[in-house]
Amino acid sequence: MRRWPLGLVLWLLVLAGAELVAFVMVCRFFVQTRHGQLLDTAALTGNRIGQDHIGDLVLTVLDTITALSVVAATATVGFIALIRRRIAVAFGVVVLVAGASATSQVLKRLIPRPDLGVDLQRAAVGNSLPSGHTTIAASVAVALVLALPAGVRGIVAILGAFGAAIVGVATLSAGWHRPSDAVAALLIVGAWASVAGVFIVVAQRRHGDVDYGPANWRAVLALVAAGAVLLAGAALTLKLTDQVIATPADQLSRGRLFVAYAGGSMGIAAAVSLIMASVLATVHRVVPQAVVPLAQGENAGVVEG
Repeated sequence: MRRWPLGLVLWLLVLAGAELVAFVMVCRFFVQTRHGQLLDTAALTGNRIGQDHIGDLVLTVLDTITALSVVAATATVGFIALIRRRIAVAFGVVVLVAGASATSQVLKRLIPRPDLGVDLQRAAVGNSLPSGHTTIAASVAVALVLALPAGVRGIVAILGAFGAAIVGVATLSAGWHRPSDAVAALLIVGAWASVAGVFIVVAQRRHGDVDYGPANWRAVLALVAAGAVLLAGAALTLKLTDQVIATPADQLSRGRLFVAYAGGSMGIAAAVSLIMASVLATVHRVVPQAVVPLAQGENAGVVEG
């Protein structure tokens, strides 16, 4: 029987807990406080800069994410895992995508957004946190990292993070969501990625000898570096926007609005990069490179991955 990877399971649970705490903090500040709502609204108002030029492209990107496309994408990723004889991974990616998507939709309806007199134009809409589109894009990207062979995980993780960031920023550019909505969605995906990881590890507990294979450290470091730079940029622009927080968003200068919008976009991209890095750093142990089932004896075939 495979040795129980207790340290890995504990790490995944701690990571999920940390992401849930971060989600609560984002929700409390940006939804429940006037200060947070003001910062979010400034970034959202900045989306009108250049909208005439990219509006159609943004909507095209967002329109590709439909219920049918999500089902198709999940089925495709699950099929990839199945043909690679990774049944636990196939179920795990379904748990990830379905769990994250359902959580986002439920929380969007349960979380109250108090009307603090900040964004009167959208007050009647109610709460928009977390972003469903961002949740779907990020969860499918993470699912691909789990399901595809080890040799391509690094590049897939980077491309997947880029794609999820594009969708998250697109929701801001279209005026559908505030930056905090997308960040909260990404934290939900990160937590569910850890849950899916635990599920896969537990489901594979009866496997025999395993070869964990090398980690994709270059891609991990690239994602962490990108996330750190983007996070620093987001923090700087947040501080600059905070200096004019008393000015209504619709009265801010074009330059100030662009800074707020850029800060929100960098915050979304930073969250994507860091969450994808955390997944990529452990996936080589969650999904071993090779497994020899004990029941088939010494001459059993090796499942490569």
